[in-house]
Amino acid sequence: MTIRRQLSVIAGLSLVYDLAIGLALLAATDWFASLFGVTVPEPRLFVTLTGLFLVCVGLGYSQPMRDPAHHRAYLWIFGPLLKGAGAAVFVWYYILGDSPTSYLLFAATDGTLALATLVLLRLDRESG
Repeated sequence: MTIRRQLSVIAGLSLVYDLAIGLALLAATDWFASLFGVTVPEPRLFVTLTGLFLVCVGLGYSQPMRDPAHHRAYLWIFGPLLKGAGAAVFVWYYILGDSPTSYLLFAATDGTLALATLVLLRLDRESG
């Protein structure tokens, strides 16, 4: 499988991941919070905005999924930068004791997607 094809796959996985979490936050807020053993923040506005943000980020991956060469900036910003920073924030808050262990699942998934995107973007640059 070519590196560009692998970038398309990572973009597709990121699309599904962000879209699923965003839709869960919007449509099943209480259920989703209960899965992680947390209460829903008040005001709910912040959960709603986060869900909306994730749906839009997820849908944004449709372009780099089809043509990663022309949408590298999106992959850099929302892959290594956003998902990498998000993973770091999840870990940091866990270390501080301000978030439950269950949030490390988000750190692991965000971190994995960030790292995979970073590696593939670097390999694509070196090969092209």
